[in-house]
Amino acid sequence: MLPFKVRPLALLAAIALGLAAQWAGAEAAPLKKAYVAGGCFWCVEADFEKVEGVTEAVSGFTGGDVENPTYNQVTKGGTGHYEAVEISFDPSVVSRSQLLSMFLRSIDPTDAGGQFCDRGDSYRTAIFVSNQEERSLAEQKVEAAENKLGKEIVTPVLNKEAFYPADSYHQDYYKGRKLVLTRFGPKSQASAYKAYRAACGRDDRVRDLWGEAAPFVGN
Repeated sequence: MLPFKVRPLALLAAIALGLAAQWAGAEAAPLKKAYVAGGCFWCVEADFEKVEGVTEAVSGFTGGDVENPTYNQVTKGGTGHYEAVEISFDPSVVSRSQLLSMFLRSIDPTDAGGQFCDRGDSYRTAIFVSNQEERSLAEQKVEAAENKLGKEIVTPVLNKEAFYPADSYHQDYYKGRKLVLTRFGPKSQASAYKAYRAACGRDDRVRDLWGEAAPFVGN
């Protein structure tokens, strides 16, 4: 048995730890999800995983009528799917409103035929929503971005449908170490990603459109 003087201290410590755990649980906000399509999903994933409050960004496909599509099926066309990203975020740190504003300023929302060097339906842009509240917010953000840019924005706000994660090869591609063969020779996935992004002109076009309002250019 513990000495008399030690037991109250141990009891107080246990109570303090229990209260701390309860407070932590009470303060932790449930994660939310946002779904966007911004051309190459590697780039969208890489951008948003840098945002404080985003816990994960997953590359995948949505908006089409083919279940569990492959990357080749989607990029070939005919599935109706977009390359999209599922963004999980802590709303106590970053809001959906902030994420949508950043998204619209990280793409070329005036281009209806794809994004940058990637052309075709699977590379179109879109915001996907689950309810009327999300739709109203997304439409407000599109209108605000259109006023800021002074040009028509063609990025639609669409009802969210099933989201299918891409295979593991495409997840976190921007920081992968696996060697891949590129037109510049063998490179790690991370190096290949950087070369692709630069050659595709993504950051140059976003900088031209948005200037200092572009949140990810140069990051």
